[in-house]
Amino acid sequence: MPAFLDHDFLLDTGIARRLYHEVAAGLPIIDYHSHLQQGEIAERKRFRNITELWLGGDHYKWRLMRSAGVNEQLVTGAASDEDKFRAFCSVLPLAAGNPIHHWSHLELQRLFGIDLTINATNAPRIWQAANSRLAEMDCWSFLDLAKVEIACTTDDPADDLGQHAELANSALKTRVLPAFRPDAAMRCNKPDFPAYLQRLGGVAGVRITDFASLVEALAVRVRFFHAQGGRISDHAIDLALPPGEITPALCEALLSRRLSGAELSEAELGAFQRGLLQALGKVYAQQGWAMCLHIGAQRNNNRRRLNTLGPDTGYDSISDFTTSAGLADLLDALDAEDQLPKTLLFCLNPAMNEVLSTLIGAFQDGATRGKVQFGPAWWFNDHKDGNLRQLQTLAAHGVLGTSVGMVTDSRSFASYPRHEYFRRLLCRQLGQWVEAGEYPDDEEALGQIVRGVSYENAKHYFGL
Repeated sequence: MPAFLDHDFLLDTGIARRLYHEVAAGLPIIDYHSHLQQGEIAERKRFRNITELWLGGDHYKWRLMRSAGVNEQLVTGAASDEDKFRAFCSVLPLAAGNPIHHWSHLELQRLFGIDLTINATNAPRIWQAANSRLAEMDCWSFLDLAKVEIACTTDDPADDLGQHAELANSALKTRVLPAFRPDAAMRCNKPDFPAYLQRLGGVAGVRITDFASLVEALAVRVRFFHAQGGRISDHAIDLALPPGEITPALCEALLSRRLSGAELSEAELGAFQRGLLQALGKVYAQQGWAMCLHIGAQRNNNRRRLNTLGPDTGYDSISDFTTSAGLADLLDALDAEDQLPKTLLFCLNPAMNEVLSTLIGAFQDGATRGKVQFGPAWWFNDHKDGNLRQLQTLAAHGVLGTSVGMVTDSRSFASYPRHEYFRRLLCRQLGQWVEAGEYPDDEEALGQIVRGVSYENAKHYFGL
């Protein structure tokens, strides 16, 4: 029986072990979607202890602790850092099958060289050993240890990217690149939307008075991001995109209503967002960028906790809205003008796996390998079974070997072992197919798939 988290963790065939240890393990990481903060990287942030590193802002772990009955004082409250850490360690053994159990142990081993099982008994020893190691580390240390070649942050169009410029001229081995996240321009019902347009227009040198000038200002910022190394945009699609034609005149009318003080209905907001995506898709295509669409989050379900703790604190879930017709029409409208950019469709609802993995095949043009991608298992799907389902579904309906692979989607500098986790599962799946006689034991072909999905495809696809 395999030991917990041993050398061959998740690798259940000889083929899988060969592929992982000889091909995947040594490859660098391209993390094309994360929520790392450029300022923290520029200042070479140090962590006062493992609680700040592990539990500071990590809503994955916060959800787990609350579900296990940990009082909020020990999650986000005023309890001491050591007490919070001990509380986490005491309940983690209950989370069998949860990826956080695997990730946390991988992080201890890979980043700190600590092989102890995380539990209440070992918590004091882990606390002391990890903190001793952290005293000699800063956030650059984690990037170096994980061999992160490229890390993309998530940045507002109005950001001056000054710290990205600092990093580009620093001694950091990892290239830290901006990614364009115009959510504030998309969510026009937000109370601060008019003020945001003033800020955006100011940095773009464009007076935003209508839809056309909004698109113009965003296009100016896309070109600015491009000059700073940006090649990727990122959009949250949290409501259904409507099917049918979305004209510039409709978008002008909707924005005019909003700027006059009215609030758009959900259907109108969906139409506005789809119209803005169509306009920006053309800008991305002209720059050779990739457009990432993160589809299916239902955010801030708990109003009481939103009011006390704010957003992104662990109260989101999977949405079950249907978006396939509107999404197809968005891609078709861009393709009809030969303006469809490289596009990644991230799916939060696993019920949409087949929907999106078949939709991508309708918009491949042969010019770019895997031009429209079914993105990796994301957020609530990022666990062992979710990753395997994503790989299997893409393989069944598309070409697995063209996938651009995994992302951390994380705010934590300790999260890079998730790439190892994904690579082990990729090798596991390929090994099982070979062992079952469903794929030949072709060392060259298997190695090409593993190298491509783990590293090379992302490098070529994004032009990095």
